Amino acid sequence: MALIFKEGRPVVRLRAFRAIDDPKTCERFIEGHAHVLTAIGVKKVTSSKNDWMYNPAAFVLIVESLDGENVYGGARIHVSGGSQPLPIEEATGNMDAKIFDLVWDYAQEGTGEGCGLWNSREIAGYGIGSIFLTRAAIAIAPQIGIKSLFALCAPYTINLTKCVGYRLESGVGNNGTFYYPKLDLLATTMILDDVNNLELASEEDRKAILELRNRGNVVRIEELRSKEIEIHYMLQLDNMDKWNLTEVIKQMTKQHTNAEFFDENNLNIL
Repeated sequence: MALIFKEGRPVVRLRAFRAIDDPKTCERFIEGHAHVLTAIGVKKVTSSKNDWMYNPAAFVLIVESLDGENVYGGARIHVSGGSQPLPIEEATGNMDAKIFDLVWDYAQEGTGEGCGLWNSREIAGYGIGSIFLTRAAIAIAPQIGIKSLFALCAPYTINLTKCVGYRLESGVGNNGTFYYPKLDLLATTMILDDVNNLELASEEDRKAILELRNRGNVVRIEELRSKEIEIHYMLQLDNMDKWNLTEVIKQMTKQHTNAEFFDENNLNIL
């Protein structure tokens, strides 16, 4: 999985697609993510957690080599109303059923969740597993039609999500937080209320997201902490004539607490 460099910078492609349109890339996403989890000591990831690749309401962002052979990171947006509950519902519903009402209310105008964010060791430190994938996910949200986004954040991603326009949602859990004793992890519920206007985002992040949104397919030299990377963005989603958010919302059923969803060893946290 060696990176290609040009003028001292790694060169990668960041591509967006609907999960069911590209099963082979979904499999490479899953394999790459599993390698990362194994490296940090997570030995077993249940196969059911990969059902998102068959979810018609899941959208994927993948960071790969320009030839598509190597994968360096990824993220996903799951839209409420697909074949699965949102990951945040699975992770917190057993502890506070109010999450189901909250998601349901937002889902009436179209909502989703940013999740599954990861990057490989080869590309660590260049912002792929943090700011650049997060910006790209928000950039494509209007193509999907959703108005808002949820995120369940580990402590080290809270500031990142605030920069791109999320706010803490204190109406669920313990003022927005959930504690997982097996993992000794505090997770925080965040919501981006308006993916179109991004009123709470920093000026720098808002400007970058809107440029990605307006241009879709563009090459940018990105910089994080004096490290530069060349990213070939391909954010124009294909086959969107086959996607109908209105129908997804119409067919949606409200989720309820289900112990089968919950596996503390296998949480999907940003």
